[in-house]
Amino acid sequence: MKRFTMAALTLVLCLAGAPADEKEHGQRPPIPAAWSGKVTDAAQLPVEQSAWGTLQWVCNEKLMPGSAQTVGLATILPGKRNPVHYHPNCEEVLYVIAGQGLHSYDGRTIPLKAGMTIRIPAKVKHNMVNTGTETLRTLVSFSSGDRKTVFLEEQPAK
Repeated sequence: MKRFTMAALTLVLCLAGAPADEKEHGQRPPIPAAWSGKVTDAAQLPVEQSAWGTLQWVCNEKLMPGSAQTVGLATILPGKRNPVHYHPNCEEVLYVIAGQGLHSYDGRTIPLKAGMTIRIPAKVKHNMVNTGTETLRTLVSFSSGDRKTVFLEEQPAK
């Protein structure tokens, strides 16, 4: 059992270190032209910064013409929250990768932590506050390649 544990730990450490090594040495292979519009590399995509955290879109109609989904990575800094908003044309699925927060959902709240998923139907007002001490990291997916957002309060200045 000890041998298996050591082997598993070694494998995890090797896999966890691979992307960082690639970034440090600039050895990321380019995406072949034949895959343009079908594959994206987050390392080559812009990150939207705000006072509360970040958004990075990895799939949507603009990045991948014809896409019927929008997928992104979102972070919320400790003690911060994103503005209350809703999506008139699509549902959202949010998966918590790391951290914890309190998610509002049409006036109700539910605590979420790493490993939890919430589905938010179209037109449901929602937002999330990071209640932890580490950056809250989420994967968000929307049922439209052209996700629309209506903010119900102003976004804080950067």
